[in-house]
Amino acid sequence: MTQNIFPKGWDESKVRAVLTHYEAQTNEEAAAEDEAVLADEQQTLMEVPKELVSVFRELIARHNARQLQHV
Repeated sequence: MTQNIFPKGWDESKVRAVLTHYEAQTNEEAAAEDEAVLADEQQTLMEVPKELVSVFRELIARHNARQLQHV
């Protein structure tokens, strides 16, 4: 049996809670959530080549870690 490895602060119950939330959403609720993200002026969406996704994830993780240090 494979051991699951979760990000810091996550465990199986948190993953299950997130899955339950999104599986229970109606299409209208999902669309409203997407629209709310698009309206957030602190965020942006971009198209990124698949081979660069891991690089962007690492940059975002570093950025988030720096933000947490200043809290």
